[in-house]
Amino acid sequence: KMKMKKNLIATVVILISICSNASAFAPGNALGVHQSTLSTNGAPTTSFRKNNGAYPSEIHPAAIKRQRKSITSVQTKMGSQALVYGAAVATTFGMQTIGFIAAYLLKTETFYDIFGGVNYLLLALLSAILGATGDGALQWIDDPRKILTTVLFGVSRGWLLLFLSWRAHERKGDSRFDEVLGKGGGTPQPLNFLVYWMAQAFWVMLVSMPMLFVNSSNVIKPGFSGFDIALAVLFFVGVFTEIVADIQKAVWVKRGRLGDFCKAGVWKYSRHPNYFGEIFQWWCLFAFSYSSSQNPLGGYADPLWWAGIVSPLFTMQILLNMQPTGISNAEGKSLKRYYDKCPERYAKYRDNTSILIPFIGYGFIPPFLKRTIFFDFERYEYKPQSGESADNVAKKDENSPSTP
Repeated sequence: KMKMKKNLIATVVILISICSNASAFAPGNALGVHQSTLSTNGAPTTSFRKNNGAYPSEIHPAAIKRQRKSITSVQTKMGSQALVYGAAVATTFGMQTIGFIAAYLLKTETFYDIFGGVNYLLLALLSAILGATGDGALQWIDDPRKILTTVLFGVSRGWLLLFLSWRAHERKGDSRFDEVLGKGGGTPQPLNFLVYWMAQAFWVMLVSMPMLFVNSSNVIKPGFSGFDIALAVLFFVGVFTEIVADIQKAVWVKRGRLGDFCKAGVWKYSRHPNYFGEIFQWWCLFAFSYSSSQNPLGGYADPLWWAGIVSPLFTMQILLNMQPTGISNAEGKSLKRYYDKCPERYAKYRDNTSILIPFIGYGFIPPFLKRTIFFDFERYEYKPQSGESADNVAKKDENSPSTP
């Protein structure tokens, strides 16, 4: 756990450094202008790229003024990116710190998840406003990419806020925090409680990176390419899948968990369709943000665009590998109640149902592919252990969030 925390801290430090030095990412010849030189007669000249060739031209005051204005414009664009990312970091960690202080003083975790959802929406609003700040900055309303990204991001995180608020009201507590808050007569652990809040800050900031990249961009393009449209549709598919899966699971629980394990709707084709939707949407948004790169060479040469890949990767790390949430919490020993009540039926469902990607025919996939590219790792298998009741396992599963 300590190693994981150090890696997360190192990642964010690197990202902050990237944001604060964003102007360094502008190529020196982004404007196609080379440094001034002296001609044979002592007159200053410069070179301009044209049709893959260079030709000398005397520098006139008007040309110098245009060059300086262009350079200032590039610096302004990079400055708006640094402003957006810097404000996002300060807002996120400031908000989560305030949440921690209030929650610890009140000895409650009720609004922990709510702070995460509100934080996301606040970053979307701030980036839309600050990304249009400064001379020559592209206004949010004038950029269809910014509009589409902010709307879809808002729908995704707005649903998260609604769902987590409803869940907090329904369950009236979260057993994940019982020990650190000293419930049940234990000793409170303020530092460990703070770790939870800072982990949420990392989660919000890192997952938001592609959205911040788009909203801080000043690239003007006439419309959407086929690539843009396809990725926007797929991003919506990821958001829609997560929402539908959450609703279907909640209805199934409300009706008394009919059939012992959920096979309602999309859950018939995936054991964790909500997690698939969460992971898939961030890969799509990261790819969609490529077109918003300000680097003349394209997104592949833009370090700030590449930094956005932490969004889907961090989401996968949380949902696939980290306790006490995601698949690591829902699988493994948490499967005890299924193998106790309906071992044969659940084993058949498990063998024929994908762990993430919803599709038909999973039973025909070779085991080595299931253990690799389909993420159905051996550590998710149930290994009987003594001393843990099915009721306790079911309680842990109810406390496992739809998203981190």
